[in-house]
Amino acid sequence: MKARTVRFHRVGGPEVLAFEDLEVGEPGAGEVRLRVLAIGLNRAEAAYRAGRYLETPQLPSRLGYEAAGVVEAVGPGVAGVAVGDTVCVLPAFSMNRYGTYAERAIVPANALIPAPAGLSATDAAALWMASLTAYGALVEIGRIGPGDAVLISAASSSVGLAAIQIARMLGATPIALTRTAAKTDVLRAHGAAHVLAPGNALAAEVARITGGKGARLAFDPVAGPAVLALADALGPGGTLVIYGNLSGQAVQTPFPFHAAVARGLSLRGYLVFELLRDAARLQAARSFIEAGLAAGALRPVIDRVFPFDQIVAAHHYLESNAQVGKVVIDVAQ
Repeated sequence: MKARTVRFHRVGGPEVLAFEDLEVGEPGAGEVRLRVLAIGLNRAEAAYRAGRYLETPQLPSRLGYEAAGVVEAVGPGVAGVAVGDTVCVLPAFSMNRYGTYAERAIVPANALIPAPAGLSATDAAALWMASLTAYGALVEIGRIGPGDAVLISAASSSVGLAAIQIARMLGATPIALTRTAAKTDVLRAHGAAHVLAPGNALAAEVARITGGKGARLAFDPVAGPAVLALADALGPGGTLVIYGNLSGQAVQTPFPFHAAVARGLSLRGYLVFELLRDAARLQAARSFIEAGLAAGALRPVIDRVFPFDQIVAAHHYLESNAQVGKVVIDVAQ
């Protein structure tokens, strides 16, 4: 059985992505074959495609961490997953071994989670990466509670919007940071209590909002020199969580020494994979997210859905910073 599959033979921009008809084969031990319905795009995939990710692509390489689909075949030793199940794929594998950008894909069974009832395939594909990333930072690391202020950089991203929703679930005050003034109203509509521009005036604005307390947590995917302004806006005992490198200046990220020693701040690097590797932590996260869905407090936000044929255009859009929410591929379109 062959399936249209996206691969790239050299690193670079979105134009390196190409469709190939590849033999899918049967799932091996611990694997399943999935008929892919929808794919959630992530910045990590764009960085991997461009050769700027944590691991170097072994060319030609597949691509894709997140998807929703239907199980077509189950390999030896797989339990708890059956043919016909509608599932979501979590980013619990290396893209040098697996990838979800395909009509059909082999994926590890331990990367699957049942699709939540009542969600469309596109919504299910947009849910987990963003929600799990935000949960790990705000709930597990930050231990955010009522009255805490949370600074959320790149707040219009899918992770940023999930963080806004989770902050509100916890009774905290989400303060969205964006360089694009045109996004102010839509961020407020999605639950941000305040919308500010990042920069040197941030600490004074946060002090005004919080009555001088400062923020409890800064949740940042940008890194680079701008973290100094985030640290200045934190209150005593605050935590700065860095989970990305949108600035491209991660190696130039300074440690905010003076603010850290004066106010007992913590600087914490974080990737969602640490949560995914721990079954107990993942189950706690899943329960929290599913409770949020059931209560209507948490929902995936999709900016735009592209057909599978337009994967190159979708990657261009993903990197444009124009979106508010998730970019999703509808494979059935």
